[in-house]
Amino acid sequence: MAGVNIRNVRKSYGGPGPNAVENLNLDIPDSEFLCLLGPSGCGKTTTLRMIAGLENLSAGEIRIGDRVVDSVSGGIFVPPEKRQIGLVFQNYALWPHLTVEQNVEFGMVLRKVPKEQRELEMTAVMETLGIAKYRKRYPSEMSGGQQQRVALARMLAVSPSVILLDEPLSNLDAKLRLEMRSELKRIHSELGSTFIFVTHDQFEAMTLATTIAVMSDGLLQQLGTPDDIYDRPANRFVAEFVGTIPINIIEMADDATHPLTIWAQATLDALSLTGAGVASVGIRPEAIRFQTAGQPRADDTAISCAARIVDIVPTGGNSIVEMRVGGTPLFAIASETSGLHAGDQTNIWVQPRHLHLFDTARRRVATG
Repeated sequence: MAGVNIRNVRKSYGGPGPNAVENLNLDIPDSEFLCLLGPSGCGKTTTLRMIAGLENLSAGEIRIGDRVVDSVSGGIFVPPEKRQIGLVFQNYALWPHLTVEQNVEFGMVLRKVPKEQRELEMTAVMETLGIAKYRKRYPSEMSGGQQQRVALARMLAVSPSVILLDEPLSNLDAKLRLEMRSELKRIHSELGSTFIFVTHDQFEAMTLATTIAVMSDGLLQQLGTPDDIYDRPANRFVAEFVGTIPINIIEMADDATHPLTIWAQATLDALSLTGAGVASVGIRPEAIRFQTAGQPRADDTAISCAARIVDIVPTGGNSIVEMRVGGTPLFAIASETSGLHAGDQTNIWVQPRHLHLFDTARRRVATG
C-alpha cells in the first residue's frame, strides 16, 4: 500500500478565468480514506485524474509512495497503467459484451497474470463483494448496485496500492447508496488501502471519510476530520457548503436595529468579542433551542431572541422548524416539537460555544 503526496500542483486549460486547480498541497497517508468534497467545477475530479495520470500537470509534483509519478520540473510522467492504482468511474465502464467474470479478470489479463492465479484472485474478490453467483451474467442482466460491485471487483482484482473513486455511488438509489457506503467502509477496513473518493455529497463524505479535503474554485479550503469540517469550519464557504440543512448566517453589517443583529451583538458582548472583527455569525440549525410556553429555559447563561414559528416539517426522527425573526427566515432542527405550533411566538437561544464567527474576509474568528 502507499500514500499520496501532492506538492504545489496547478492545472490550467489555458482559457480565461481561474485555473482548474491552483497551488494544491496534500499529504494523504497510507491507508487513509480521503474524500475530495466540493461543488461541480471546484477541481476535485481534475485532482483525481491528475493522480491517476489521466491529466497532465501544469506545475507541481505528485508522488505515490516513494515514487515520483508526475513532475513538471523533473520531466517525469509515469503512465496510468504503471502507477499501481485502481480507478472506479461514475458510470462503471463495464464491457457490455463480457460476462461478470470476464470483466473482473480484464485488468489481470492485460497484465498477463497466469490463468490459475487469475481464477483465484477473481473468485476471492467476487465472493468478498457477494457477486460470485452472477459470474456468468452480462452487465445488462444486473441491477445498478450489482454493476457497481462488478466495477469494484474489477478494480480490486489487480491489487492496487491506491484506490481512486470518482462519484461511484451517484447513479444508485438511496437504499443502494446506503448499502454501498457500508460496503466501501468494510472494504477499506479489510484491505487497508489508500482510498481517494470524489463526491459533491457532503453527507457521503461525512459518513465515509477519515479525512475530508473541501475544495472551491480550484483551491483547497480546508483539510480535516469530518468533525473538524463540521464543527470548526475554516471559512464561510465550508460552513455554508457542509450541512444537510444550511447554516443560518447573521450579517453584522446589516441593520443594527434588526432583532437578529441585536441578538448576535449581545452574544458577542457576552463573549467579550466586540471589536474582534466579526462580520457574520453562523448558527447551525440543530444548535437552536426553544423555550416553549410555561417552560423554563434550560440555560440561563445564553441570550434569548423572540421568533415566530412559520412551519414545522417532519422528516422522520426530527423536524425542520421554519421561523421568522424580524421578517428574516431562520431554520432549526428539533427532535421534539410537541409544544411548538405554526403561528406561535417563542423564544430561541443558542449556547455561545455553538456560534461560528467569521471576519470580513469570510475566515473563521477564533473565540478562545
